[in-house]
Amino acid sequence: MLKVEDLNVYYGNIHALKGVSLEINEGEIVTLIGANGAGKSTLLKTISGLLKPKQGKIIFEGKSITAKAAQTIVKQGISHVPEGRRVFANMTVEENLQLGAYLRKDKKGIKQDMEMVYDLFPRLLERLKQQAGTLSGGEQQMLAMGRALMAKPRLLLLDEPSMGLAPLLVKTIFRIIEEINVTGTTVLLVEQNANLALSIADRAYVVETGRIVLSGNAEELTSSEKVKMAYLGGN
Repeated sequence: MLKVEDLNVYYGNIHALKGVSLEINEGEIVTLIGANGAGKSTLLKTISGLLKPKQGKIIFEGKSITAKAAQTIVKQGISHVPEGRRVFANMTVEENLQLGAYLRKDKKGIKQDMEMVYDLFPRLLERLKQQAGTLSGGEQQMLAMGRALMAKPRLLLLDEPSMGLAPLLVKTIFRIIEEINVTGTTVLLVEQNANLALSIADRAYVVETGRIVLSGNAEELTSSEKVKMAYLGGN
């Protein structure tokens, strides 16, 4: 489904991604784990067109999307929920969700997907006319995910969905990620809580200082001594 080959990305003079290659198969949940500043968010931004690579290829469903405009990449079936949620604070919940579908013309499909979002996130239905800026952090995360789903993505990029949320809400968000995946959406997940991310993932890549240093199925990495010591609290 998605292939990243020898990706090199710079932030000014900083070489943020150094020859990164990875593959995501249709129907998987794949997680990127690593310390802050390792390059995980940079990789998501490059896939979604927010950053342009200096070198390398990004192939989605057999077609190159390398350095394409973000809007084009959304049209091709990739949605990105960025770190920090980024909802439109002065717009209502409903308006935020409608914005997610702004590239679509299929009114019937949009209506069906709106119902699907309400099923996944019942709180959003309760707060449809409320301004997004007045929602709690957990509700804003639900809204950001719901808005991304309104673009009908085949691949969903999630950047730190648990950040700043209470433990109970984190469990809810991760249960919903699994539900989204079961309905047919492939997921690439960046998450600081490595234990939780590995618990729902099929496979994982470990990113350190802009390089992939380890990869494998989630069970293998959960039992890897290196991963345990560095990311799972040494247990």
